[in-house]
Amino acid sequence: MIETLPEKLFTPAEVARLFRVDPKTVTRWAAAGRLSSVRTPGGHRRFREAEVRALLDGGGRR
Repeated sequence: MIETLPEKLFTPAEVARLFRVDPKTVTRWAAAGRLSSVRTPGGHRRFREAEVRALLDGGGRR
């Protein structure tokens, strides 16, 4: 059986630090569809590391 490592998820504050923007900007990006998010059982947004890194590397429009 092959075990997979859990996917790294970032909080809005962590994404904001990477892009040097306010966390509310990250939330607006998610609402606009620029960055997809998943919700925790408590309702908090989390962002997939691979997608965040792709956007940082120019894989998406900023």
